[in-house]
Amino acid sequence: MTEISAMAVVIPAHNEQVLLPAALAAVDRAARHPALASTRLVVVVTADACTDGTQEVARRAGALIAPLDARSPGPARAAGVALALHTLGLDPARVWIASTDADSEVPPRWLAHQRACAREGWEAVVGTVRPHRWPPALGGVIRDHIRSYEAAGGHGGGPDLHPHVHGANLGVRADAYEHVGGFPALATGEDHALVGALQAGGHRVLRTRRFPVLTSARLTARARGGYGAHLERLAQDVRLPG
Repeated sequence: MTEISAMAVVIPAHNEQVLLPAALAAVDRAARHPALASTRLVVVVTADACTDGTQEVARRAGALIAPLDARSPGPARAAGVALALHTLGLDPARVWIASTDADSEVPPRWLAHQRACAREGWEAVVGTVRPHRWPPALGGVIRDHIRSYEAAGGHGGGPDLHPHVHGANLGVRADAYEHVGGFPALATGEDHALVGALQAGGHRVLRTRRFPVLTSARLTARARGGYGAHLERLAQDVRLPG
């Protein structure tokens, strides 16, 4: 098995100057894990149709910037991966791609965990998320959602398995990613499509609840059909204070 020598963190962003600093700070903490001391790391922020200070935030944090005007998560994630692989210039079998979102905060052991999974022979890691910073009026709705979310898939294969797919908590070895064509140019569901293609292609995909990623419970979702949009739907019947 080829050893992973580099990792790339790809973060699509559309006008995320407010939440992106916390996302990048969390990635920086994860990158400092001792297990990654000999691993080269690049962080790419895909600035998709941004009209605010997203690019400046990314630049100050030392991230690479992939500007585009797609207004779509699929092309944005794919552009970020393409820039990362071009920058690293390595055999794709030696590169691990970790995907998260600009409104999310990865845990400190997130990258080390994915690298350890790669060392064990897994070609992709599909993790879970946990909403945070929700409006107080949504407390009961969100807590019910979390209970239902965490109970899903807890049968017939161990408590660690789950049916969820999130671009905010996803990792894949670059050669497997390229083998299935990468992130498709979809406005929603590009993460599900990639994981589906990996499974159909016979790649080893680990679904795990370990090290969930915190993701914003804001009610102004940036991606149609994504996790944020799901939380919006849950909140539709809740009367928030004006």
